[in-house]
Parts: sequence; structure tokens; C-alpha cells
Amino acid sequence: MPTARSNRLKICYEVSGDGPVLVLHPGMFQTGASWRDTGYTSRLQADYTVVAVDPLGLGASDDPHNPSAYALERRVESVTAVLDDIGTDRAGIWGYSMGALTALGMALQAPERCARVIAGSWDPVDGFASARDYVFRQLGLPPDTDAFDILRQGAYADPAQAAVIDAADPAALRANYEAFSRDRALDIGLASTDVPMLMYCGTSDPWHEPMRKVAERTGSGFFSVPRADHHGGWARAADVLSQVLPFLTAEKW
Repeated sequence: MPTARSNRLKICYEVSGDGPVLVLHPGMFQTGASWRDTGYTSRLQADYTVVAVDPLGLGASDDPHNPSAYALERRVESVTAVLDDIGTDRAGIWGYSMGALTALGMALQAPERCARVIAGSWDPVDGFASARDYVFRQLGLPPDTDAFDILRQGAYADPAQAAVIDAADPAALRANYEAFSRDRALDIGLASTDVPMLMYCGTSDPWHEPMRKVAERTGSGFFSVPRADHHGGWARAADVLSQVLPFLTAEKW
């Protein structure tokens, strides 16, 4: 597996296909291989050089225990290190959930490296907090409940994510969560970026309306995945690809 270095940490990734470079960044409790296993990579690699990243703390990449290693600026640097390692100046960046946070961070902090950005299911205004509060209300949980445990338990119901959790360093997972759970207010800068952006979310996902409204305010494209919750917005690859592929091919990179 190819390896880039960012802030002295190892970032692993897989490359397949041929064409313009398209970086795929997964969410929490996923790896780059999750894109392949869910059906995205096989379709995309026919037209693109697909670069599927293992984020820090997950898969074959290094797993630091300090939350500062997972700050949004560090996540962006991890992606740009991969672009440098494969020798490309610009790429399409596609992320889901925590990966969408990173993709939007790329549009804000490294727009010159982004040919376009696709972001699935993340609240650019309040970040993870809005989904956490929604789940707490639905389950009748007190506000001091450990949201990380709820998040991990929910992910563990999916065998693919359970395998990623079992293989990961628990302290690294906790540090990763501590960092991304604090990220918010990305919408403030998104209106001024020139990077073409497409956002999407399942209609049953608590992040649907916040994301749709940010897309409207920033002039970005947006589509809904009907009757899909957070997991469904990821798992329904054919529905998502039918909307994303026209955006990718709308104009030459």
C-alpha cells in the first residue's frame, strides 16, 4: 500500500483506475477500502484515478493518541501530502461524514488543490453536535452522556464498521472523535470559495436540512437521498453515483 508522510505520520492509500485524480475520504469507523466494498470504486475507476485514503487512526495509517493530530488543519495536510506523494497538483475530493468535514476543509484551507469537492452528510454549521443532540433527544439521554460510546455502539451494528473498530487502537479512535466533534462553523468561509461543490444527504438524516441550507447559501449543488438515514446515504451507492457522476463530468478538470 502506498504511503505518504504528513507531520511525520504515515498516511496510507490505495490507487486504482486511470484518468483525473479523485480522492475518496471515508468517515469515522471506515477505511479507504470501504469505498470499494460499498460499490463506489469499481464504478469510478473506469474514468478516474481513484485514490482511497485510510485516515489517521484508521486502517493502515498511523494512530496518534493526541486529539491535536486530528485537527481539521492536520486532516487537510494529510490529504495534500497524499496528493504530493502521487505527484498531482489538483484533484477532485469526495468525502462522506467525517470525510465530508475533511473535503470541506480542503475547499477552505487548500482550494488550489481542489478541482471540485463532493461532501456527503455533514453539518457545516454545528458539526457533530447537531446529530449528537438529535440522538440524545430521541433516546431520552441526559446531556452528559458519553456521545462517543453511543456513536461507536451504533456503528458496531454494521459488520463492516465493526471490523474496522476491532482492528483500530481505541485511544486513537477516542482522540479522533475528540477532534472532529469540536469542528463547526465551516459555512462561514464556504460562501467565498471558488471551488465547485456538491453536497448531499439522506432525507432521514438529522444533517439534511442544515446541509441543504448551507448549500443554498453558498450557491453549491445539493441533492437528497430519499428516505435514507446517515448509513443509508452512504450505503445506497448507486443512487448517490447517479447524482455525483454528472457533477464530475460537467466540465473538464
